[in-house]
Amino acid sequence: MSAMSPADFFGELYIPFWIPTAVLTVALVIKLPSIVKLWRDSSLRAVGGLLLLACSVFLFAVPSVIAWTNRVVGVPNVSAPWVYSLITAFCATCLLLIVAWRNGPADRSPTTRRAKRWVVTGYSAVIVVLWVLFTLADVPRERLRDLDTYYATTPFMREEILLYLVAHTVACLITYRLIRNWVRADGLDLWLRGGLKSLGIGYALNLVYDASKLAALVARWTGHDLDWLSTHVAPPVVAVAAIFIAVGFILPHGGQYLHGRWRVRESHRRLRPLYLLTRTVDDSRVPFTLRATPELRLTRRETFIRDALLQLARHFDEDLRRRAYDAALDLGHGPTPAKALAAAVAIQDALAERKRTPESDATTATLRAGPLVFPDLRIAPVRTAFADLLQDIEAVSLALRHPAEIEAVRALAAVSTADSGVSAHE
Repeated sequence: MSAMSPADFFGELYIPFWIPTAVLTVALVIKLPSIVKLWRDSSLRAVGGLLLLACSVFLFAVPSVIAWTNRVVGVPNVSAPWVYSLITAFCATCLLLIVAWRNGPADRSPTTRRAKRWVVTGYSAVIVVLWVLFTLADVPRERLRDLDTYYATTPFMREEILLYLVAHTVACLITYRLIRNWVRADGLDLWLRGGLKSLGIGYALNLVYDASKLAALVARWTGHDLDWLSTHVAPPVVAVAAIFIAVGFILPHGGQYLHGRWRVRESHRRLRPLYLLTRTVDDSRVPFTLRATPELRLTRRETFIRDALLQLARHFDEDLRRRAYDAALDLGHGPTPAKALAAAVAIQDALAERKRTPESDATTATLRAGPLVFPDLRIAPVRTAFADLLQDIEAVSLALRHPAEIEAVRALAAVSTADSGVSAHE
């Protein structure tokens, strides 16, 4: 036995078929929970059916699987109408998806129902005709890779091949035009627009596949030989197209999910400076839980910070915060950064004041302050400015990353205090 060359080895692996099958399967697995949960959504059902049929097309188009299908059924080339039927069903699903996207899942108008009936009826009829034509055709010799061109001039099989290619071309052309118009619409988020662009590329490549197949057929009909277009160009083109289509369905869902997780982790990281500062209030920390989700960790950190700030409420100097805000504006900061810097100055001052004030004195001051907003924390009623601070903890935490700016604001606020005192004495 001669040694197998690398080209033969990778050719026997049928990589152009298995890679898109794997990618499409991943896309189907990602979308499956949403499809099951929202089964009444016709657009989601169409997406699930499209991905399932696309996986089936590539699976049953693998030459080794073609040979297995023919052997199991016992009819030479019976896999041809089977694969063509799967492709036709895929086309029908594409058109149903168009109707669902264009009119929305809630649209049950007569026009929408009529369009869906036309798609289902028309493409079901195509599938029936494919099997009838195969029954009438004489195709005794098994062809695993070049059936389309080998039987391009065979009566009835010729019509069958042309029928499935025309049905596929029409569906891909309409789908491509819809996506091209949709991607230009306003109000689409980054992930949806990216997914639509990927789908557009995928369906455009499907049209290249159809053109390659049709060119090879026409060449056969006219006595020429362009079989390489059908055998060597079309398969890798449609494999790449399937990958783009799978990415197009994965990107909006997966991208938004990953972006949301990234935002949660980023918010958790941004709160770290303020978290470290508020830990010094009573030398406590958020308990670490290994299995806690990022969302839960963020919620616990936010709650910890706000609880710690509430304990500082009785020491919060509103006059200092106002002076620090004016000082930050004088130093050239905008209103929003100035507000965060002023809050950072006031929090640091409140923390220092709390450390200087004995706990017994603080408790007495609390009891004299009147009704409590949070009795368990034993703090005085929170002023409006302090309540606003509790909502802006991320901005304050980011301001704490710039201690030099905080000290500059503090110094200028102290100068303004001294100037006010001199003016009062004069």
